[in-house]
Amino acid sequence: MADPQDITNWLRLDELTVTSGQPSEAQLLRVAALGVGYVVNLGLHTHKLALADEAGTVAALGMCYIHIPVSFEAPQEEDFNRFLAVLKVVEGVPLYVHCIMNARVSAFFYRYRREVLGWDYQTAFADMAKIWRPGGAWAAFIGDHAGIDRPHQYAGEDYLLPSL
Repeated sequence: MADPQDITNWLRLDELTVTSGQPSEAQLLRVAALGVGYVVNLGLHTHKLALADEAGTVAALGMCYIHIPVSFEAPQEEDFNRFLAVLKVVEGVPLYVHCIMNARVSAFFYRYRREVLGWDYQTAFADMAKIWRPGGAWAAFIGDHAGIDRPHQYAGEDYLLPSL
């Protein structure tokens, strides 16, 4: 089955890992058809776009659900550490990670690639840049000290995708 490109900010990172913004219940069915074993949600259940019972929907589709609620205003190191622990547990299993817009997720994977996998800046930054360039607390979270005083920039709105 082909990747469901109609999910907000859908992005395949590799053969086992896909990411996006908030899916609908119908879109989760298509995610399950990809053979995904785990769904990790970094968004808040209280967000207006969140599903009423995402955990139940995911379980009914035969996937495991993990929720790591990350405040968009104040991402924490403990959130990232929980994310890293989950990645170790699910290693080798098809994984779908989402939040509301794929901003949190792309920043987490940027840090994972830089700090754990040792990727160079350009390569690690490329997928995040397809979604956004963090400012403020998120720039601090990813170690971009020069970006702390700038606002977030979103692909297609504030800038064109760089040719990395």
